[in-house]
Amino acid sequence: MTPNLFAGLPSAALADEQFASILQRPGLRIERIVSTGQASPPDFWYDQDEGEWVVLLQGEAKLRFADEADARQLRAGDFIDIAPHREHRVDWTAPDQVTVWLAVFYAA
Repeated sequence: MTPNLFAGLPSAALADEQFASILQRPGLRIERIVSTGQASPPDFWYDQDEGEWVVLLQGEAKLRFADEADARQLRAGDFIDIAPHREHRVDWTAPDQVTVWLAVFYAA
């Protein structure tokens, strides 16, 4: 059976985001992230040692960077490359739909 990124999506809101490892190799990690209205906690910023290329496959989200005044609105198909140690957070994900992210973490 061939794996599918849209298999097993929830039919109702989740208490927490779901993180699933898709592939892991030295210097590379790919994850599927499923959100149903979650956001980063107030005053929390991701500060990662590796780079992250992320694409929104389904749904909507707002991603904020510490060095930018406004959050970026993301819709299905939008992607961004986040440099190591560039502080960022998820400000919002659509509460009325399932948001599916594909995140590729790589050694910089």
